[in-house]
This record gives sequence, C-alpha cells and structure tokens, in this order.
Amino acid sequence: MSELRFSWFRVVWVMSLLLVVADSQSTHPTEVTALQVIRQSFEDPDNSLRNWNRGDPCVSNWTGVLCFNTTLDDNYLHVRELQLLNLNLSGTLSPDLARLSYMEILDVMWNKIGGSIPKEISELANLRLLLLNGNQLTGSLPEELGHLPNLDRIQIDQNFISGPIPLSFANLNKTKHFHMNNNSLSGQIPPELSRLPELVHLLLDNNNLSGYLPPELSELPELLILQLDNNHFDGGIPPSYGNMVRLLKLSLRNCTLQGPIPNLSRIPKLAYIDLSNNNLNGSIPAMNLSNNITTIDLSRNRLTGTIPPSFSGLPNLQRLSLFNNSLSGTVSSNIWENRTFNSTEELTLDMKNNRLSGISGTINVPPNVTLSLQGNPACSNGSMADFCGSPSALVSHLQSTPSNSTDDCKPQSCPPPFEYAPGSPVPCFCAAPLLIGYRLKSPGFSDFPAYFYPFEVYLTSGLKIRHFQLDLTYEWEKGPRLRMYLKIFPVFAGNGTNIFNDSEVFRIRSLFTQWEIPDNENFGPYELIDFTLLGPYEDLIPTTTSSSGISKGAVAGIVVGAIVGAVLLSAFVSLYILRLNRNKYHAVSRKRHVSRASLKIEGVKSFTYEEMKHATNNFDAASEVGQGGYGKVYKGVFADGTIVAIKRAQEGSLQGEKEFLTEIELLSRLHHRNLVSLLGFCDEEGEQMLVYEFMSNGTLRDHLSVTEKYKESFSFATRLRIALASAKGILYLHTEANPPIFHRDIKATNILLDSRLIAKVADFGLSRLAPVADLEGIVPGHVSTVVKGTPGYLDPEYFLTHKLTDKSDVYSLGVVFLELLTGMHPITHGKNIVREVNIAYRSGMIFSVIDAKMGSYPSECVEKFVTLALKCCKEDTDERPSMVEVVRELENIWHMMPESDSRTNDSIDIEHGKNVSSQSSSSTTKNPYVSSDISGSDLVSGVVPTIAPR
Repeated sequence: MSELRFSWFRVVWVMSLLLVVADSQSTHPTEVTALQVIRQSFEDPDNSLRNWNRGDPCVSNWTGVLCFNTTLDDNYLHVRELQLLNLNLSGTLSPDLARLSYMEILDVMWNKIGGSIPKEISELANLRLLLLNGNQLTGSLPEELGHLPNLDRIQIDQNFISGPIPLSFANLNKTKHFHMNNNSLSGQIPPELSRLPELVHLLLDNNNLSGYLPPELSELPELLILQLDNNHFDGGIPPSYGNMVRLLKLSLRNCTLQGPIPNLSRIPKLAYIDLSNNNLNGSIPAMNLSNNITTIDLSRNRLTGTIPPSFSGLPNLQRLSLFNNSLSGTVSSNIWENRTFNSTEELTLDMKNNRLSGISGTINVPPNVTLSLQGNPACSNGSMADFCGSPSALVSHLQSTPSNSTDDCKPQSCPPPFEYAPGSPVPCFCAAPLLIGYRLKSPGFSDFPAYFYPFEVYLTSGLKIRHFQLDLTYEWEKGPRLRMYLKIFPVFAGNGTNIFNDSEVFRIRSLFTQWEIPDNENFGPYELIDFTLLGPYEDLIPTTTSSSGISKGAVAGIVVGAIVGAVLLSAFVSLYILRLNRNKYHAVSRKRHVSRASLKIEGVKSFTYEEMKHATNNFDAASEVGQGGYGKVYKGVFADGTIVAIKRAQEGSLQGEKEFLTEIELLSRLHHRNLVSLLGFCDEEGEQMLVYEFMSNGTLRDHLSVTEKYKESFSFATRLRIALASAKGILYLHTEANPPIFHRDIKATNILLDSRLIAKVADFGLSRLAPVADLEGIVPGHVSTVVKGTPGYLDPEYFLTHKLTDKSDVYSLGVVFLELLTGMHPITHGKNIVREVNIAYRSGMIFSVIDAKMGSYPSECVEKFVTLALKCCKEDTDERPSMVEVVRELENIWHMMPESDSRTNDSIDIEHGKNVSSQSSSSTTKNPYVSSDISGSDLVSGVVPTIAPR
C-alpha cells in the first residue's frame, strides 16, 4: 500500500507540474522569430548575445530583451525594450524590428552598427525612445519616422546620417527631444518644426545644414535648448528669437551668421548664450539679461561699440568671451566688484584682440577672476601688465573630494574589483561599485566646480541613493560636453554585505536607460555611455527579472507551491485509497491516470528520440527548413526513405507544450487532402516533436515574396487554385470535422504547398473546438477566449470582443486572398492591406494594386475574386460570407476561367496519385463544396493573356 501511495503522489505531482507548465506564458511567436532575424543581422564578436538561442526570450531573460511583466489581451508576453547598449555590435538594423510591435524602447547606443535606419521602425506605434546614437549609420532619415505617434526622444547623434530633416517630423506631436547632432544632415531646417507642441531640446549642431534660420522656431512653446553650432546658414539671427520665453540655452556658434545680435532681454531664464565665430556686426544691445546667465560668448565676430553695462552684476556669470572683435571703451570693474565669490566659483573675462583702452574703476581683480586684455591698446599701459599675458590653461579634471579619507586603509584588504568607498561613513568600507559612463550633452554652464555639489544632489536624488554613495571624476570634451565617470557604491548594511543585490542593480540601470532621472535646467540633457558590470555583477545581463513574464524566482515559487500542494493532496488521496479495496483502486486509477501514453492512437505513431536524431542527422543545421515561435522545423528522412517534416519545440517553449498536445489531439482525427497530415510525435529525452508529411514547396508566403529559392511567380490560375484548396480545407474544419474546429491562425505562412503545388492548411496549435449544443439543443454562436493570432490577419470583432466564430477564420482567409491578388504583406510600413485594397476598389483603380508579377489574367475573374476577398474582410461579422459560400464563389470563378486556363487542363487527384481531367473530377463530386477533390489545373504559369497588368 505504501507503493500505492507513492504512485499516487507521483501522478499528482506530475499533473501539478503539468498545470504549472500549461499556465505559464511565453513570448509571442512573431516576436521570437523577429528577434532571431535581428540577431542574424548583427555581428557579435564578443558573443554578447550568446543566450539568444536558449529558451524563450522573455522567460529565459535574453540579453537586453525586457518584456512586460504581465501578458496583454492575447495571453502572450511581448518585448517592451531592446537594451543593447555598448556591446560592440556591428552589422545592420533589421527591418524585422517592426515586428516587435509592442516595443517602447529601442536602445542600440554606442555600438558599430552600420547601414541605414529601416523605415519599418515607423510601424512601432508604441515606441517612446529611439536611441541609435554612437554608431556608424548612414543614409538619410526615413520620412516614415515622422509617423511615430508616441515618440518622446529620438537620438541619432554621432553617426554619418545625411540628407534633409524630413518634413514629416513636424508630426511628432509627443516628441520632446531631437538629438541629431554630429552627423551630415543637410538642407533647410523645416520651419514646420515650429508646430511641435512638446519639443524641449533641439540639438542639430555639427551638421551641414544651410538656408536661413527659420523665424518660426520662436513659436515652439516649450523649447529650452536651441543648439545649432557648426552649420552654414544664410542671413542673420531672427529678431523673433528674443521671444523664446522658456529658452535656457541659445548656441549658434560658427554658423556663418550675419547682421546684428537680437535683444534677448525678454527671455527670463536664459543661462547660456554662444554666438561666437560668426560674422555678426553692430553693437551689443543693452540687454537686461537673466540672473541665471552663466556664459556669454560673442567672440570672433565683427562687433563694435562698447561693452554694455548690463553685463555687470550678474551673480552667476562664469565666462564672458568677447575676444577677436572691434569693441572699444573700457572694461567696467562692476562686472566683478558687485559679486561675492565662494571657493568654487570662478569668472573668466576674455577680452583679447579688441580696441579696449583699459579698466574703469578699481583694477583690484580678485583671485577668482581671470581677465585677459592681450592685443588691446590697454596693454600699452604698464599698470595693465598682469592682464596682458597669456592666461593659464584651465584645469579640466577634478577628482571628487571624499568625506572620509582612505589613505590609512590597507590596499591588500580590498582587492579589485572591490574598492574602498571614499564617501562612506564607515571607515575603510570595501565594496564593489557600479561603474557608469555618463555625459551632459549640453550643460548650461562653463565651469563645473560651482555646480559640483548641486549636481551630486541632483543625481543622487534622481537615483534615490545616499549622497555618500556617489564618487565621480569629470573632464570637458569638445562640444562643449561634460564627460563623467561615476562610481556608485552600496551602503554598508552591518551584516558584511558589500555588493548591491540584483534588483538594485537593475533598478539603478533602468533609471538611466529609461530616462527617468528628471531633466534639470542647469545640467540639460544627459546620455548614458556605458554601464559596466564587473566582479560580482559580471554574470548579470542587461535585463530585469521584474520585467519578464515569469522570473526564475516566480517559477521556483510556483513549482514549490505545486509540490507542496501535491504532497497535501496525495496525503488525502492516500487516506482515501486505504479505505478502498485493490480492485476498486485499479478501476479508479485507470479512469484518473491520464498521461501522454493515451495519445497513442490509430494512425499516429510514437517515434523514439533516436529515430528523430537519425532522421535529421543529429538535427544538423543543413536539415533546417523553417523556424517559428514554437521552435525549428527540420527535413527528416527515415530509414525506409520516407521524407517528413519534424517540428521540434525549442527549449523553454511553454506555449509549445499546449500546442504540442493540441495538435496531436486535433490532427489525429482530421483527414482531408487540404490539411497537412500528422504522422506521429516524439515525447522523449525532455523533447517534444511533431512529425508531419513533408511539403517540399514551402509556404505560400515564400512564393508570393519571390525569394532567391522561389524565383518563379504564380499565374492567376495557380493562385485561384491555391485559394480554393485552402478554403476547402477550412470548410472541412468548420463543417465536417467532429466536433468542428476554428483554426484561429490562418495566414500565408500556414498554407503549405506540396511537390505538385497542392495547398494544405497547417499549424493547429492555436485551434479551438467549435461550440457544441447545450441540453436544449442550442449551439452558441461563438467561443469566448483570449485573443490569439497574427497581426494583420486578426478579425477586428474577435479582437475587440474576444468572441471567436467561424467568421473569424473567414476574415483571416480573406486577407490571404488579398495577398494572393496583390503580393503585398498584410501590414507594410504601417499600411493595412484591407484598407489599401478597399481604397483602390472604391476609386475604380483596383487593377493598380494587382500583383504585376502574376502576368496576364482574366479581368472579370480577378474582379470577382477581389470582391469576394473584401466581403470576407468586412468588419461586421454578419456581412461576411460563410465558408460554404466562399467555396461556392471560388468554384464559380474557376468555371468562368477561359477554357485554356482551366477545364481543358489536367488537375491533380492527390488521393489516387494520378491525373484526372477536370470534367471527370467534377462529375464524380457529389458535393463540390465539401469535396476533397480540387477542380482546376496544375498550371504555374503560361495563362492565356486576357488583360495586361496595370
């Protein structure tokens, strides 16, 4: 009896784990395939993406792949972010990025990726952050990017992108940050950008832009930074720029500008003005500048007149550069006399090479002030000698001053990569810091020491860490930009812990990568250069368990919970069993013991793993013929010469577990010439494999795309015959299968073609049984279920109501019909095939969208086929035809075909393996609408011309 109890425990435990697997979620198959294609487009010399072929992307935490922590309405996990920062990747950006349709952040910063920006990125309707800076991208900016409805930030700086700024960018109504500096953009800045209601930063410096400066930019209501340095503009600075009431920084250095300087007095918070190295002339206007002003650089122009008295008494001024002009008069000592300097504040006054005669007022210049008058008449006066030499070079580095010295700490007690935390209140606290490369792209000051402490407060507050946890060094870079090297230390916890836990690492990183640290008026926009994980953090990949569908901890918790539940359940079951006699136990056991052994049914063979391995030459890559979200498909050859297709579930494919059982259960009892036949399965060695008849001509989509493998295009007759065969297979599912079945994932890639181009419907992993009659004999009209399927093929009503009907399959098949007619994909560059064909149909231009590769075709037949396809794709379910009506209409169209195209040609009788005439086939078909025979020709091309493609 103890063996009995153990046996029951084992059954319950296995069933519990099966329930866990069945309830788990996986990444949407379309996105899995897209990620695999994206991986192939990259060159990865450091093998940073080595785990991209293991398990499920979201569940198995692929490097840089972050997913929503709950499934959406379709019960799949979806990629939310692609974070591939600084991984030394090269190659190109794949257009398949567009298939990650829920993605919000695309971050490939600081790699070596080349090629152009795929216009397909415009299809990512949820994209918020497009971060491509620091690569080797070329080509022009796709016009289509201007149609991203939720884009907050576009960063393409430091690439080799050329061409104009697309006019469509004026449609980016939610975009706040345009960072497009350091490229080769050319042409006029579109005045239409003034329509952008949220734009905060417009950084276009270091390009080849030309034309005039659009006065309309002054109408941008939220603009804080306008940085256009090093371009080639005509004319001058529009006076309207003085009306930018929110502006903090105006930088127009080296832009070949002419004319006067506008009055900027009406900008209340202006902190930084750089108009240097232009051809500006006239006098400097007497501007009442903001007390926030830190930098005024008007050097290398043709300015005349005197230095305005309004430049005096500015409490935060750090740099006033007026050198290489023709200014006259004197330098007023009020510029520095009315200020109180603290130990970190400095003021640089660079007045070289003008016509200044001296200093008005006292010449006692405090040590915090650097005044340079070299090249002015004032230097002929001996009393000015201290200001007429070459000024000392400014210090560009500053090490942070720790609050606690580590000089007395023993170096050998803190081996790398651990370091003594210089700011820790605990003496000689040895810890592992996070190493972060960080840069201020457009700071609002010229001298950092005065802002050092405020910056530390700003950053530690934004990161929600203690002030003493941060240590930094910095240096100025060309731009000017401020490069920083941050070290963030953990807090001494009192238990000897000297590293961050994983969740804290991920939290800090996500604050940087998702731009959740708020912008600051003084510090401007920032960028993350690198986030280095060394020592104890080395094995952490840039992802977050909280963002994946089910974390490893959660899975472990579920499994432990299942085991505990199984133990308790087995205890109750054992007590119950002890009260039953052995015979009754066996009866109950036979009824309750459900395992996959019960799937050994007639006509479906259970293969061994060794047979699968031998048939595929140990799953050699040369045998691979396809790949999807479930796994890979191999061509296999058994010992008896039988050629088969073997679908092998990939590791971690939890959704595949459901598909595995569903396909075996359904296909084992489906027998129709237009459905792919299931020959067997393998469930050994932890593997799940399904064995099908081999379809040597691949998918319908392969042929419509005309790939390298399938260069010949189908004639209209062949396309119509494929449509009819597919429709008959689905009609069988709806009306002849017992019980009836809704396929739920009809698409061109699930319609396969055999050696004679006979179409067969495949992939029943998402199929659902149709509703059956209740006790009163009433059959419900739908099945309520979570939405599953493929974007572009989904029935809109099913998507909105979750009510799956036979008309849902009709809609999907209608989309396939439109693909057959046009060759287009269901969704291309944000355009939906149903809408595009409808527009052409209503405007009388239907032949303009018909696939030209089809050759000549009978126009009347094509029109009727288009009409049928559009009826299938009606939004209102009741307006769609049934599958019986679809097959009937296709048969009618077939019989309308010219004699040479159809009836006088042979069709293929697959069941008997011989050719029979269409006429004899028709005569033996009692019910042509559910027959498994295909009426029609086996033509691939050579249709008699009746109309030229338009």
